[in-house]
Amino acid sequence: MTDDISVILLWPGLLNPFAILIAAYMGYYSNQRAKIFIAGFAAAALSLFLEGAIKLVGIPMPWNPEVGPLALFPFRFATGLIVSAIAMKIGARRRRAK
Repeated sequence: MTDDISVILLWPGLLNPFAILIAAYMGYYSNQRAKIFIAGFAAAALSLFLEGAIKLVGIPMPWNPEVGPLALFPFRFATGLIVSAIAMKIGARRRRAK
């Protein structure tokens, strides 16, 4: 069993690619600051649902978290907030440039 902190801080937690992609997509199209909280929550929830569905199908994941989804949710939410805020700034700049 690995240390729980290293599990949370690496791929299953903060650096989860599903959460990053979902947050980036939703943040890019956000036009209000309040929407980044929605994007962060959606990134955390949808990434956990997507990971659970992939496990049910039987596709092996490159990471195998030894902690439950409730332990991973706040860290994926934090990742979603940060990524969606950055994506919102990039999207706003591109919309202004047009």
